[in-house]
Amino acid sequence: LPVLTFVNKCDRPGLSPLELMDQIERKFNIEVVCRNLPVGSGQDFRGIVDLESEQLHLFDERDNQRRIQARRVPVAELGALDLPESVVSGVREDIELLGGAGATFDRSAFLAGRQSPVYFGSALSNFGVEHFLQGFLQLCPPPGDRLSDRGPVPAGRSQFAGFVFKIQANLDPRHRDRVAFVRVCAGRFERDMEAVHARTGRRLRLPRAMRVFGQDRQTMDEAYPGDIIGLVNPGEFLLGDTLCQGEPVQYEPLPQFSPEFFAILSCSDTSRRKQFDRGLQQLVEEGAIQVFLDQKAARREMILAAVGELQFDVVRFRLESEYGTQTNLSWRPYKLARWISGPPEAVEDLKLPYAARPVQDQQGFPAVLFQTQWDAEYAERENPKVQFAPVRLAGKEWGAASTASASEGSESTAGGSQ
Repeated sequence: LPVLTFVNKCDRPGLSPLELMDQIERKFNIEVVCRNLPVGSGQDFRGIVDLESEQLHLFDERDNQRRIQARRVPVAELGALDLPESVVSGVREDIELLGGAGATFDRSAFLAGRQSPVYFGSALSNFGVEHFLQGFLQLCPPPGDRLSDRGPVPAGRSQFAGFVFKIQANLDPRHRDRVAFVRVCAGRFERDMEAVHARTGRRLRLPRAMRVFGQDRQTMDEAYPGDIIGLVNPGEFLLGDTLCQGEPVQYEPLPQFSPEFFAILSCSDTSRRKQFDRGLQQLVEEGAIQVFLDQKAARREMILAAVGELQFDVVRFRLESEYGTQTNLSWRPYKLARWISGPPEAVEDLKLPYAARPVQDQQGFPAVLFQTQWDAEYAERENPKVQFAPVRLAGKEWGAASTASASEGSESTAGGSQ
């Protein structure tokens, strides 16, 4: 994964640029190559040096609205500027050291994640940010091939293909909408086009496409590989879904990792049970929380699970603020989950520790909850024909099974209602 680094807060006292770059190399085990340098630091911060163009980008005094008037000066004229001598000597020394011992930019190493371009600036004063963004546009690779169940799909393929990587409910609380964010991976997207929903095999019309930026929304008539579009989602889409034209393809799904925290979440106000169920269902569709169900339990009990404890706080807050439901949380002793697969008879006759609990996740895949790592290792030893996986690729087998059972001639409209 290509990595770009932005060192912020150059308008505050801190380590020198070379010391900071040395820390980045040591702590992240990645080679760094400097793209610009700060001119001064803290109260003496005056701008940046673009090492590629050998230009000083300096700002004049701020006005009352903290806006900055920038000016460009060649590096050769550094000594003629009205700057503190310590700033001038520090910049010259850094440039000289980088010229003699600094790493040179290697695009192949950058694309392989072994080298990181470093930019300095101050987000508070909005100085250096533009250079970082311009560098991002200049250095980052174009959209590439993406793996699917039919092999790599080239970005240059003529027919549209997109991947649902995020779902967000209640972006507009007045309408209770759900938006599915789709990355265009191949071809050209056009508003009101028809596409195949690869998981179900259904044909969908996509009349409502938008670009979302904060609270602003703009209707998008077309999009190309690398663009992200928002589709109003009336429940058609799930995380990891693929939309495409032509021969159906299913992009490599998102992984679902083993959670480490488990709890039962209940609605304390029975009159709000309907809102609680609807809100929890939408949050699960977003991927905000995982759910496991014990199909053999006498009482239906939804076990919520997450990798981090903070996710439970987020879910409870959103249920209260967006759906008006108060909740109670009751922790469970489980510490890890393992998804199981193998011969049906071996899965049916599992030999498990007493404290383990066989369950199904929100998509119907069988799993086992364990209280300790030792319990999980014991289950693996006692069930050699069964695979215990700590990660599940969401929607892979489920997508294939759903596609086979779907009627191929059915049509629908995504975003036709809210």
